[in-house]
Amino acid sequence: MQPSSKVTRRNFLVTSGAGATAVCLSRKTNGYTGTEMSAMAAADKLTGVSKWDLDTPALCVDLDKFEQNLRTLRNTLAGTGVASRPHGKTHKCPAIAKLQLASGSIGICAAKLSEAEVFAANGIDKILMTTSNVSPAKIRRAMALRKKNRHFIQAVDYPKNARDLNDAAKEAGIVADVVVDVAIGTRSGVPAGDQAIALAELVDTLPHLELRGVISYDGGAQHIKGFKTRLEQTLGRFAASVETFERMKRSGLNTEIFSGGGTGTYNILPKAAGVTDVQVGSYIFMDCQYVEIGGESNDEVFDDFASSLTVVTTVLNTYFPGSLTTDAGAKALTLNKPGPWVIGEKGFAYNAGSDEFGVIRYEKAERSYQVGDKLELVVPHCDPVVNEYDQMYAIRKDRVESVWPVLARGRSQ
Repeated sequence: MQPSSKVTRRNFLVTSGAGATAVCLSRKTNGYTGTEMSAMAAADKLTGVSKWDLDTPALCVDLDKFEQNLRTLRNTLAGTGVASRPHGKTHKCPAIAKLQLASGSIGICAAKLSEAEVFAANGIDKILMTTSNVSPAKIRRAMALRKKNRHFIQAVDYPKNARDLNDAAKEAGIVADVVVDVAIGTRSGVPAGDQAIALAELVDTLPHLELRGVISYDGGAQHIKGFKTRLEQTLGRFAASVETFERMKRSGLNTEIFSGGGTGTYNILPKAAGVTDVQVGSYIFMDCQYVEIGGESNDEVFDDFASSLTVVTTVLNTYFPGSLTTDAGAKALTLNKPGPWVIGEKGFAYNAGSDEFGVIRYEKAERSYQVGDKLELVVPHCDPVVNEYDQMYAIRKDRVESVWPVLARGRSQ
């Protein structure tokens, strides 16, 4: 379905992008706990369990939409010569990483060393760590991981850090693979141009480091609203990175990797010369923040990918007119804005400001609600929401098909 430009963000979410099912009003649910669901999954006894029978708040992934998103990314990139290298920080789940690799991705990214360690310990070997390791302890851990996993690559953005990595690699008896992180903005990375070239040349001379190329991620470009504006600004901001990459290539430095971009620019960065892969993340889930930025075919909503990640929550209080209280507050949804959207209720304003409770204000509801009723929410920002849960439920046709442990939850070191 391709909505017209007149479709509003909220209408799109409640009528198509987040699914047709509005709410479940069954008051006779089992309320299976996470522990019970894990045990049932281990015993292969999930058959017939409804998502509405889950104890709440429950983090759910609609498999049909999730798989559609995998296909959309693969089909869009096909023929461009640009691959995908999804960011594991979005899902922190080795089971999902394996599905991404099976769908054609060339590897995954990790934001933190502890994430990379979890992925490596659970069968994911092609890992690119996009944050530099600067403390002695982290450097030693990174070299231990590289010693076990020859496909592990890490970023560097300071000359001293490069020398420290080289010394640690020598001590570990290995040659460590690195990419130079070229900055866009001021968050991280070495400035493009002469400083980046000098760092790359230094890495190339260090005997225990192997230069693999460049990463250059523009976080600020991902949520620029309006596709035309996002296209123009992204390519403009990325130009210095392209020039740096081309200078490296002319100098004979290894440029086999030129990685950047994200979900908001997945179909923009392939237009830049030399790019080898895009570091998409949220495309598999699609949250409220991304839906709002607009897409190439619909400037009102970003509908390239479907909203597959939701939280099921239970109504706890209906005493007060125009107000509902649920069991999903900041600890279930975070405080990111915009607030969650309630599927099926375009007039609901959801506030997750309380730690344990969500409060819904409304003037008109599509139906009446009672204590025990369940609602389904599209999450504000998928990455931090996933990090609030030990596991997520893979759902097909409202039935639990799998339980996916979020094994890298809380791994922020």
